[in-house]
Amino acid sequence: MSNSKKLQIGLVGFGVVGKGLYDVLQATPTLQANIKKICIKNAQKKRAIDAYYFTTAINELLDDESINVIVELIDDATAAYDIVTAAFKKGKHVVSANKKMIATHFKELLLLQQQYKVAFLYEAACCAGIPIIRNLEEYYDNDLLSKVSGIVNGSTNFILSKIAAEGLTFEEALYIAQHEGFAESNPALDIEGHDAANKLTILAAHAFGTIIATHEIIYTGITQINPIINQWATQHDYTIKLLAHVIKVDDSYFAAFVLPQLVKKDSDFYNVNNEFNALETESCFADKHFFKGKGAGAFPTAAAVLSDIAALRYDYKYEYKKIQLGQQISLTYNYHLNIIITAKSLEHINLQAFTQIEVLEQTSSAVFIKGKIAAQQLIKNNWWKENGVSLVLAADAIAVLNNKVAIQSSTAAAIT
Repeated sequence: MSNSKKLQIGLVGFGVVGKGLYDVLQATPTLQANIKKICIKNAQKKRAIDAYYFTTAINELLDDESINVIVELIDDATAAYDIVTAAFKKGKHVVSANKKMIATHFKELLLLQQQYKVAFLYEAACCAGIPIIRNLEEYYDNDLLSKVSGIVNGSTNFILSKIAAEGLTFEEALYIAQHEGFAESNPALDIEGHDAANKLTILAAHAFGTIIATHEIIYTGITQINPIINQWATQHDYTIKLLAHVIKVDDSYFAAFVLPQLVKKDSDFYNVNNEFNALETESCFADKHFFKGKGAGAFPTAAAVLSDIAALRYDYKYEYKKIQLGQQISLTYNYHLNIIITAKSLEHINLQAFTQIEVLEQTSSAVFIKGKIAAQQLIKNNWWKENGVSLVLAADAIAVLNNKVAIQSSTAAAIT
């Protein structure tokens, strides 16, 4: 597609982001991109633009030879996959924001876009307005990345920010997030960590050239965070964030996990609040870069979609260089994490899973344990997600081991 050719867009979905994209395109006429037809599910719903644009038949978009770009902005990952693959087979380029669909079918989507010689761009699938995927593809294509870490879900960050700043309960903060549009009526995808894990699979592929499945990531959300830990964090000048990490552990292997984590006041993540996302990259030559931007909302997400549409004018495609050149490294669980566990009683905690217990405090109503645990222990069973057990990473997530196992009993005052 040359930069002189006008882009005719078939838009699938006209929710918050779809309407935002329409508005943004109206404000950028120099782009020479036009929405010709919009496929929606409910034809009876009143919409802000002329009914002429809308159809409920996806084939009106797929069979229209003048439409050369499909922009897919729907929630249903299964339907999105069917639409995207059908568009590829029609020779149409695709822009998508559907991180679950991409994470679930990454390998198939990669092969199909190569087979049909089309572009598939999805900057909006990770962190909305933060241009991280293009940076991983282009800026870091030859630099030796050692990690990508960050806050990648705006809903959970909004909730945790409200709890930390205003002392709200989880339920109160979730209600406000839903009322203000930062969490869905059914927020499970966000608050249970699935959304962040899906995004991390995409980041891992572009950072380290390795395609992994979401279930291979050690992850949880924020529903199990114990109020005791929130109080302890505040007393010790920490805050808690749901952080996603892909980190090189050596030249051949990397770790991938999404877990609540203590964040120090001197961390760049400490003051990333509400719906904002942030990412930190670290590499051999460029050292550290920090990206911050809104991780949700109509216009931040639409801006990322718009950037992908604009890139199509210049025949831009992800080259997947690290995958194609065989530069990928492998996922491993051969590392340890520094963690804090709280639970109602010791019977809910698998003490044998710990490599080292540094602090064990117990009262009649709660148990507090700080120690080191092998990642293999977390991926192979779920005791730490059950029975009211709360796991939070220490600020220094990856543990440096010594050979001494020390159990230190101390007063219970710190957890009451």
